[in-house]
Amino acid sequence: MLPFLTLILLCQLAGELVVGALALPVPGPVLGMVFLFLILLIRGQVPAQLEQTSNGLLRSMSLLFVPAGTGVILHFQLLGEALLPLGLALVISTLATIIVTGLLMHWLGRKASDG
Repeated sequence: MLPFLTLILLCQLAGELVVGALALPVPGPVLGMVFLFLILLIRGQVPAQLEQTSNGLLRSMSLLFVPAGTGVILHFQLLGEALLPLGLALVISTLATIIVTGLLMHWLGRKASDG
């Protein structure tokens, strides 16, 4: 279990280092997940112990949100001051996602019926 936890954390560290070095607009852990995914693709399978380790982390995922929730409550006044821009950003991004998804599905549906 410990070697695979180390692998997960090393992938996250590699992601953080690459993002920091190249100033990429992507969170380091996301790039770390891509690295882990590439490792698993090359390997061709997910080792049983890695699956067991990741499932253990997933079961404890709710605990990882406690610091973020605390931060939100700590800066609740700032969120209240920025309520309008945040609300607009959420509504606009949601509508944009729905529109792009609908257009893409329409385009893919036509392409599938043509080919």
